[in-house]
Amino acid sequence: MTLHAPNIRPIIRPLDEAAINRIAAGEVVERPASAVKELVENALDAGARRIAVDYSAGGKLLIRVTDDGCGMTPDDLPLAVARHATSKIDGSDLLNIRSFGFRGEALASLGSVGRLTLTSRAEGHDGSSLTVAGGRMGPVRPAAATRGTVIELRDLFYATPARLKFLRSDRAESQAIAEVVRRLAMAEPQVGFTLSEVTEGEAPRVIFRADPLSGDFFESLHGRLAGVLGADFIENALKIDVERDGLRLTGYAALPTYSRGSSVQQFVFVNGRPVLDRMLLGALRVAYFDFLSRDRHPAAVLNLICDPERVDVNVHPAKSEVRFREPEAARSLIITGLRTALSGAGHRASTTVADATLAALRPEPVTQPSFPRIYQMERPSQSSLTRSFAYQAPEAPQGFAEAPTARVETPFTPDDTLHPLGAARAQVHENYIIAQTATGMVIVDQHAAHERLVYERLKRQMAETGIKAQTLLIPEIVELSPTDASRLLEISDDLTALGLTIEPFGGNAIAVRETPAILGNVSAAALLRDVLDELADLGQSQSLRAKMDAILSRMACHGSIRSGRQMRAEEMNALLREMEATPHSGQCNHGRPTYVELKLADIERLFGRR
Repeated sequence: MTLHAPNIRPIIRPLDEAAINRIAAGEVVERPASAVKELVENALDAGARRIAVDYSAGGKLLIRVTDDGCGMTPDDLPLAVARHATSKIDGSDLLNIRSFGFRGEALASLGSVGRLTLTSRAEGHDGSSLTVAGGRMGPVRPAAATRGTVIELRDLFYATPARLKFLRSDRAESQAIAEVVRRLAMAEPQVGFTLSEVTEGEAPRVIFRADPLSGDFFESLHGRLAGVLGADFIENALKIDVERDGLRLTGYAALPTYSRGSSVQQFVFVNGRPVLDRMLLGALRVAYFDFLSRDRHPAAVLNLICDPERVDVNVHPAKSEVRFREPEAARSLIITGLRTALSGAGHRASTTVADATLAALRPEPVTQPSFPRIYQMERPSQSSLTRSFAYQAPEAPQGFAEAPTARVETPFTPDDTLHPLGAARAQVHENYIIAQTATGMVIVDQHAAHERLVYERLKRQMAETGIKAQTLLIPEIVELSPTDASRLLEISDDLTALGLTIEPFGGNAIAVRETPAILGNVSAAALLRDVLDELADLGQSQSLRAKMDAILSRMACHGSIRSGRQMRAEEMNALLREMEATPHSGQCNHGRPTYVELKLADIERLFGRR
């Protein structure tokens, strides 16, 4: 299909200003949320401390942004809507950008596809107003206004109606607007934001509100994230503040046990600018690689701060992509910074684990009349309890020896309960350790916990001296498919460094001559198949180091305490003490919690005692 008649030379002609602006608008203003982003960023650049956003019909009929920034004079208004006119840069250095906006395209683009009205007043000047509709600019008129700016955009895309067909429902567009405002609110915790939906004949409905916060950056950010993402996130998040080679990473990253089913709680900023950068998000994923299964995603709010000349934000008109001069330095800082913070968290696990456990234990509500509330009395001392229990015990019948008790009590001293994970009191179903702490109780999954401990030992051995191997008296011969045998032999040298020595044994058979000593007696065939499963799951996208760590994780499962094994009291307590001393022991190798902590006050509420 040809766009012009054959043998006729096409004529090159300049486009008129209106067409140029509409083409530019297609890149800058993709949907109503894009317009909100540009207008709110302009307000932030103007030094606003409070910003109000109103919208109607998902932003298709109305978008209004009101700020208390520096405002504009009557002479500024025509320049503000002119294409490539800006106060942010002088054009001499496009790599030294210290503002959100700088291209001078947003207002011109909005005025070309909708009905745009600017009303503004600068300190010491009269208020004024200007309207641009479909690219046609009206005169500047006097207007009553307080200091700051009100930008009102009506009938978005009325001048390019074909674009309206590509917009989603009002609900979806409203959600996109809210997401833009929430992201910018996280970037600027000391600025107040209000988002309201306007419906004709009804009072505006406030969708989102974040009041300006005072204090230092981390104090205000802590409060803002609690309001935007919820108390659960901030209670289970670690403060991040690391600096290296002129780069600084700040923010909060959640514990692995607070993982999500999607990446919806991943927010990355560069010099305070919200970005969607695959390299930075990939580094975030790698930092949690050791702690999460592939179907779980970390939650984090991170801001990478650097000299503006080390990052190019002029990659795309929407300014959501960036390009670093030294991308590997930025990637490395995120990975090492997050891993250091996670290591410092020790055995800590998410508080939401306990909340979920308590919710599961709570009985279903009943419709019958409730009984009078029973209030908890003073808790007696341990010695009083012992005397009371002895008094309540049934007497042995006359003439019979006292029958031996079937209950085995784990001995402990009161000081043992002062440990973070307490003192082991019992094992139930040969898999769960019940421990008593000073303020409640802990339930530990013995297999999951020990699997993480073995994995951390394997990693430590590999880093320090290499993993010690044990030679099999008789090599174990494992028959595999041609493909599987080839894949294992390709990485045989790397497996040797992990304590697993293999060699070809003719045909598709592989001889296993050594296995990691820390695993004890293991099935070589099962171990090889686990390694193959891990390689298949990882595919070709992971680095060799990541693959080796994943293989170590699979190996650790073979050396851990199995479910169904009875443990002695000293073994259980030794496991608890090692968990307390081992980083990341709050979650297994797949990101699931290894223990649940329940406070005594919460347990008492379950039974209506408080």
